[in-house]
Amino acid sequence: MGMSFSYGPPKDKQEMISLMRTAVERGITFFDTAEVYGPFTNEELVGDALAPLRDRVVIATKFGFDTSVDPRAMKGAGPVLNSRPEHIREVAEASLKRLRTDVIDLFYQHRVDPAVPIEEVAGAVKELIHEGKVKHFGLSEAGIETIRRANAVQPVACLQNEYSLWFRRPEEGLLQTLEELGIGLVPYSPLGKGYLTGKMDEKTTFDSTDFRSTLPRFTSEALKANQVLVDLLGRIAAEKDATPAQIALAWLLAQKPWIVPIPGTTKLERLDENIGAVAVELSADDLREIDSAAAQITVQGNRYPEKLEKLTGR
Repeated sequence: MGMSFSYGPPKDKQEMISLMRTAVERGITFFDTAEVYGPFTNEELVGDALAPLRDRVVIATKFGFDTSVDPRAMKGAGPVLNSRPEHIREVAEASLKRLRTDVIDLFYQHRVDPAVPIEEVAGAVKELIHEGKVKHFGLSEAGIETIRRANAVQPVACLQNEYSLWFRRPEEGLLQTLEELGIGLVPYSPLGKGYLTGKMDEKTTFDSTDFRSTLPRFTSEALKANQVLVDLLGRIAAEKDATPAQIALAWLLAQKPWIVPIPGTTKLERLDENIGAVAVELSADDLREIDSAAAQITVQGNRYPEKLEKLTGR
């Protein structure tokens, strides 16, 4: 996402293609995009980068927004949803072309659309799976009841929700449900939209094209108040000869074997840093220490403005 959308101006296309191909050479096999990232430009970028390496990678993309509406509306009244079955099919066909592939490995509903029963959504994806255009069905920011209902129509391969040391709501019943149903979790923003890397402080400012400028958790007051969490990661990192970002990712990887975090980056050195998290071993004692210390910290600031928070947990 960050290569094309949300985190400041789009990055240089050839540099991003090179970075993605380098990631594949270094063992990264899972790439996440969505039609709304841009819109459309990120899928095209992923398609151009990965078409020559298609047999070596898994590509996930998403449907569920009405991209005919001016994307600036997403900053006003909020995004317009559309998960009608005919629209899902239109999105799939268009995404296949942009991604330069004949099958979408993982097709997520980006946000639950209350106007369309989830059974109809699951049924539409089920048809695409039977036709060989999609391999697996996913949901993003769905609530437990919705997950159960969808899974009864078409098995849900995984759920993409925010989860990290500074957003732990999935632990309140969601992880248990996923384990029961055999559904994987793909945590987005595993580095707290960059905050858990330790590269920000209360003086950090964001460009108007950076969506963090609209998030309550990224006000100077919240950045200052939440520094205690970064300090905790820094202490553990020093003991492990690692970076705070690597500890944040290693913590997620240590939670469950079916948790697959998707850190984004636009820089080669950060790619290597993220990959290095796999080698960081956190013992049961380390995890207890982190949990005990984190339990004393109350993270300040909502993660989204109200209009976007309303789209989650449905």
